[in-house]
Amino acid sequence: MGKDVIIACDFASEKETIDFLDNFHDEKPYVKIGMELFYSVGPEIVREIKDRGHKIFLDLKLHDIPNTVKKAMRALSYLNVDMVNLHAAGTAAMMTAALEGLTREDGTRPLLIAVTQLTSTSEERMRDELLISRPIDEVVIHYAKNAESAGLDGVVCSPLEAKKVHSACGNSFLTVTPGIRFPEGDAGDQVRITTPQKAKEIGSDYIVVGRPITAASDPVSAYRRCVKEFID
Repeated sequence: MGKDVIIACDFASEKETIDFLDNFHDEKPYVKIGMELFYSVGPEIVREIKDRGHKIFLDLKLHDIPNTVKKAMRALSYLNVDMVNLHAAGTAAMMTAALEGLTREDGTRPLLIAVTQLTSTSEERMRDELLISRPIDEVVIHYAKNAESAGLDGVVCSPLEAKKVHSACGNSFLTVTPGIRFPEGDAGDQVRITTPQKAKEIGSDYIVVGRPITAASDPVSAYRRCVKEFID
């Protein structure tokens, strides 16, 4: 399937998003639309960005009872996005229902991936606040195996865990890894992070990059740097 750099378009308005994408003339980068933009603008922003020729990862992290998630995924399937996600913590039954809802009548569907643990979650927080006492690597792999068994295409995990996920679930099972920063960059609210070059070495399939590109003085150059370090 190949590697790709996904730009996290975590903007609050349609204008900010389109103004940002207008910087790109020679490329049509893969973009992530998250909760802030989707909830403030609605499905129309998905259609507009799709019409501009971009692939879209719709990052809404669904987590509810299986029937509700199934119906929500059915609605999302007709937005023609390329990838959607949910929380693996919703259990195998929820993931299976999501897959059923996402699959269209002709058998086609976007990629479906499951969030294991957020890259802002440390092992200490997982233990003290979520009462999950197992090591974070073990939890991530267990969630990944559950997602694979449910028929999903991959998981969202930190780049630090990508190699272990591939070892447990196979190289065709996708790893989508946020928490990417340039060596000189600020970690922000991320805990488990690495660089584009290191993510390539570890074996991430997709990296999701936000502020290092969107907040850069020259976003196009920052994007090209990510592509060069991660793909080329």
